[in-house]
Amino acid sequence: MPTINRYQDIDQVERETRKDYIDRHSPFIKCAGNAKSGEKFPVTVTMGNAYEHPDDNDHYIRSIQLYNGTTLIGEASFPPGTLGGQGAKSQAEVTFNLVPTTDSLSLTALSYCTKHGLWECDPVEVAVEA
Repeated sequence: MPTINRYQDIDQVERETRKDYIDRHSPFIKCAGNAKSGEKFPVTVTMGNAYEHPDDNDHYIRSIQLYNGTTLIGEASFPPGTLGGQGAKSQAEVTFNLVPTTDSLSLTALSYCTKHGLWECDPVEVAVEA
C-alpha cells in the first residue's frame, strides 16, 4: 500500500519551502455545508491552497478522487501537460456535481503526485436536507 500523506498545520518556525511542499500536494474541498436531497450539489477539489504544483512530464498531479466515506464517487485524471507543461505551475481543479440521496455526506479527496505519492485531505461533513 502506498504511503498516504496529509496536510498539517505548520509551525511558524518551519521554512517556507516545507509549507510550499505540503500545501501544493494537498487536495482542498470547497463546497457548501448543506445540500438538498435529489438536487445537484457542486463540490470543487483544488490542489493546493496558496501554492501551485508543477506540470512536468515526470512530476505532475495525475489524478484527483472524491469519496463519500469509503465509496469513490468521482475521479479526474490529468495527463502531463494538461496544466501548461514544461514546468508551468498551476492548481489542478475539478468540480464534481453530486446528487445526494442520503442524510449526510462525509467527503474526502485524494490526489496523486507522480513524484511524491498519494495525499489526503481532512473529511468535510455536509448535511443533506430533504
